[in-house]
Amino acid sequence: MLEDVSRIAAEAGKIARAKQGGEFKRWEKVPGHPVCEVDLEVDAYLREHLGRLDPHAGWLSEETVDDSDRIERRRVWVVDPIDGTRDYLRGRSGWCVSVALVEDRVPILGVLDAPARGEHWSAERGAGAWRNGERLRVSERTEFAGARVPTDHLPSLDHDLVAIEKPNSIALRITLVAAGEADLVATLRWGHEWDIAAAALIASEAGATVAGALGQPLAFNTASAEAFGVLISTPGIHDAAAERLRERALAVV
Repeated sequence: MLEDVSRIAAEAGKIARAKQGGEFKRWEKVPGHPVCEVDLEVDAYLREHLGRLDPHAGWLSEETVDDSDRIERRRVWVVDPIDGTRDYLRGRSGWCVSVALVEDRVPILGVLDAPARGEHWSAERGAGAWRNGERLRVSERTEFAGARVPTDHLPSLDHDLVAIEKPNSIALRITLVAAGEADLVATLRWGHEWDIAAAALIASEAGATVAGALGQPLAFNTASAEAFGVLISTPGIHDAAAERLRERALAVV
């Protein structure tokens, strides 16, 4: 099934890429959260074609009204048709189509298609993770100081870390850890499952340690479809990262 999901996600990426920079309607769902008609078109394409692959699976997407019926399903598609919409609207490359198949609250298939970057990421539980056909493996870093973090800026408390280029898509930031091009991604806020489901599997299958901001296991197809933050890193620095972030996370939750 992974091959079929990859094909569908790649076609969805082509649809979005062909329209980037063109004329289409755009608006804000709530202040600071942009959306455009291409999001909806890609969402409809994915729902139609993924639904044919597994018509019994539930559906959870950023651009579809949530149906609580999904919670009763053993499997559910967890989709973000364009993760990183801000970069998409600005004509930048830091966006992707994100598709995961979750079974019993755990992602078993994950695909990200980032056509503006020429990247296609995929993973299957227990079978590894890949980018453009190349097997992925996290870095072997064991020193927390100097760890690479995709971010626009680092707080003064984290002056010993190294900021690297940050795509708008949180999924793509996570996969940079999977590829060994970053060492740590952390968020300290409530986020949605569709942002991270596919990327979390890709990172895990590449050897990353994957958890929530407080070190809690990530679960998917929950009633709220939300999780408190992520802490994804190469294993050698995970404990140090968790210790660094613990007080900040507790102050937010």
